[in-house]
Amino acid sequence: MPREFYLRPTEEVAQGLLGCLLVHRIGGETLVARLVETEAYLSAGDPGCHAARGRTERNAVMFGPPGSIYVYLIYGMHLCMNLVTQPEGKAEAVLLRAAEPLVGIDAMRERRGRHALKDLCSGPAKLVQAFGVTLEDNGGDITCGELFVAPAPEPPGEIAVTTRVGLGEGCGEELMLRYLVPGSPWLSRPLARTPKPAAPVNIEGR
Repeated sequence: MPREFYLRPTEEVAQGLLGCLLVHRIGGETLVARLVETEAYLSAGDPGCHAARGRTERNAVMFGPPGSIYVYLIYGMHLCMNLVTQPEGKAEAVLLRAAEPLVGIDAMRERRGRHALKDLCSGPAKLVQAFGVTLEDNGGDITCGELFVAPAPEPPGEIAVTTRVGLGEGCGEELMLRYLVPGSPWLSRPLARTPKPAAPVNIEGR
């Protein structure tokens, strides 16, 4: 996926990533999973964004060029992976929340310590662990190298939008910035109610 793909409104990138393939060539194996759930984090009016209070050592990668990989630690034990969007200096990103495992499943099982397919990539921390992503990947470039996103073999027939999850009160959890493939069994958590169809956008550029 070219850098230009990420140089667009973050909500569009979050939708455009659905159906795309996350690929990691690591340890002599190739891991592949189809993205089914993402969340957008914006620079304005979004208290849940890590850059909401300005630039820090932790969030500096978010201010970098589009296509940068932003990996951070949560709860002192889990990692999450984001892809930076927008022009350099405007800190916005898309969190990769869940994916359908396709290739390298045994390696994912070994890293996760789980056997069931549903337990491999159905959450942001699970996805990172299954794919062997570490803090050393923070600041990397998703448009080249061994960790990258490939175009969707088939774009999803439908995309839905809901509120984000797991942020807590006052962190913008109420914002409609979580995008997903409705009906997918690989989502990070089941939908409590029927999701709203996402507004049509140009998700080309793959």
